[in-house]
Amino acid sequence: MNADNSRAGFARSEAEELLAAPVDWDLSPSRHLHHKDVLMQQIDHDRDSAGETSPAPSRRRRLPRLALLVPATSLALAGALVVTLSGGDHASAPTAKSAVSSPARVTNASVTLGRIADAAMKTDATPVREDQFVYFRLLARENKGTLGGPVVLGAAHKEERWLGQKPGPVTTTGWFRSSGKDAMMPGQLGPMTTTSPVRPGAWYPTYAWLASLPTDPDALLELLYAQTRVDERESKEEAVFGTVGDLLSNAIMPPATASALYQAAAKIPGITWVPDAADAAGRHGIGITRRDARSLTRTVLIFNKDTLAYTGSQSYFINHGSKANAGGTTGDVLYGIDAVMDRGVVDRQGEVPAMTAG
Repeated sequence: MNADNSRAGFARSEAEELLAAPVDWDLSPSRHLHHKDVLMQQIDHDRDSAGETSPAPSRRRRLPRLALLVPATSLALAGALVVTLSGGDHASAPTAKSAVSSPARVTNASVTLGRIADAAMKTDATPVREDQFVYFRLLARENKGTLGGPVVLGAAHKEERWLGQKPGPVTTTGWFRSSGKDAMMPGQLGPMTTTSPVRPGAWYPTYAWLASLPTDPDALLELLYAQTRVDERESKEEAVFGTVGDLLSNAIMPPATASALYQAAAKIPGITWVPDAADAAGRHGIGITRRDARSLTRTVLIFNKDTLAYTGSQSYFINHGSKANAGGTTGDVLYGIDAVMDRGVVDRQGEVPAMTAG
């Protein structure tokens, strides 16, 4: 057995253990999924090098992150993405051209985040007690096509999360439930656990912890850099940008903290403005992204054009080379889209706010 075959065999065994394991995170749920996505792409690369056939990326399960539903509408990131979406559960889906980071788009990203920060400061937030849960309801669709082939979005499914607020140390940080075709363990309410007790922090963001953070953007950014773990295939800047996205999709925070977070994000080198982006519910908004030279993935954070509230995200595999994929494009390839549909505060896991009941 040659070295490539040995490496591919080891990677497969490691992947099978990861995919069969219970929901057990030492990283935040979103960061865990990012690392698993990167691992699975590396496995595909190893298999290709060994002459094996790459599996469909449908195995790349995006555990409780954002979930969303995408109607049969056209999606477009003007000037950045070319998107077509046809009807049906397995529709042809977006293939993105490489994100361009021009001086104007960098400037627009900073200006846009400044506007979002101002809007966040004017919002209301009800403090969350330590015995309560932050509830999120999301819709999601994921790419089920073969690696390197056309994007094929799977069926939409709903995901719900109940995020704990206890000060710790804790081993159960929350609960999740998914439903619909292609959902993971549909209808089952399951715990999100860690291998060792943890306290609130960047990946376990309780309301109390968020309220304790500095509201000076520079000081907050320094804290995020200190608390963010970095994968070997990404830069520190990309990892911190990922943490910002995690906080937006996993927490309810005080207005002053939210405002400071957006101002801090504006200071991350390499951020880029996307004039038109659509979340999984087909809602068009403004996008903020970052395309890293080392990372295998990138994310577009989407904000409502009028209210500037966060609505969802798009996730892509980055095509760093010039070789076109099977779809005939050299651009980045979509592997998932999501949308935040509702959020609120409840007293126990499994309970939903009155506005989301039914």
